[in-house]
Amino acid sequence: MTVQLLPPVAMLHNPVHQQSRNILILGATGVIGTYIIRAIVDAKEQFGRICIYTSNRTLMEKMADIAALEDWGVEIFTGRLESERSFKRACEGIDTIVSCVGRGGIEKQIPLITWAEQVGVRRFFPSEYGTDIEYWPESAQEPPHQLKLKVRAHMKTMKRLEHTYLVTGPYSDLYFGMMKARPELGEFDVKEKKAILLGDGDGPVSFTAMADVGKFVVAALINSAASRNTTLIVHSFTATPHEILAEYEKQTGAKWEKSYTSAERLRDIEKEEYQIYSALATVVTLRRIWTEGGTLYKFYDEGILGQIESETLKSQVAANILKQNDGEGHFPSLMRKLSLQ
Repeated sequence: MTVQLLPPVAMLHNPVHQQSRNILILGATGVIGTYIIRAIVDAKEQFGRICIYTSNRTLMEKMADIAALEDWGVEIFTGRLESERSFKRACEGIDTIVSCVGRGGIEKQIPLITWAEQVGVRRFFPSEYGTDIEYWPESAQEPPHQLKLKVRAHMKTMKRLEHTYLVTGPYSDLYFGMMKARPELGEFDVKEKKAILLGDGDGPVSFTAMADVGKFVVAALINSAASRNTTLIVHSFTATPHEILAEYEKQTGAKWEKSYTSAERLRDIEKEEYQIYSALATVVTLRRIWTEGGTLYKFYDEGILGQIESETLKSQVAANILKQNDGEGHFPSLMRKLSLQ
């Protein structure tokens, strides 16, 4: 991994910025959290203490991952997100909190933000890492955005606690590959050499590889002054469904069968899933937003975060072909990431 940060050496020796180096990560062993903690551990010479706050259940169920983190010098604190006492204890001496909680924990961040300010934490990274929830006027009405909007509204009431929102767009790791729950939502099937493309296939989508999310978080942590109280728009690359398919065909050396799910059909599926209170409804809404152009952000924060060596269309297709051929899931364990990367 090569990360060139701006401004250069002067920032790292500035005592004001050195104070923003004791980090507490929430959800560190979750889907995106494993990539973020990996990147932070890789850059540990830039920080003071690296800590995680996790549940006793996770401690038991992911013993190997926790042991790997401890071997890397990460401090482990346990407790429920709802426990003010346990959380405040974990925050002692911490100046920056990076939240990586999943959708089930989004709203639970609201009291955490209050408690963080009360104990003197200086910066909070809420769990964003996805579609820009304030991209269009209609964004305020999208069901998947509601809890994140509530978190942002609460953050505005804080008097001292700073924030950084990292908006990434869709994860290429998930968009590329299979959609077993409902293939009509778009998929790339390496074994069958079949693809179902969303929209007319020509709509560009700005993707972020999950490994790159970790790199962007590290850059924002180090460039703490530039990332203060702002929304950072980041991505790895932009590609259309047709361009993705062309790369699969190139790397597999075969012509694929393709079909399409129109934007209109996506909206119909969306209504169907919400009518039955399906957990898939959120996925449909997000894929509809991406297909409609909801990731084509007007700017990319390279000037703030510096030049970061990110994943490409070619590398992400190659990784997905390998995963499908090996029969692996999307999310290898944290211990596997720590040992292989």
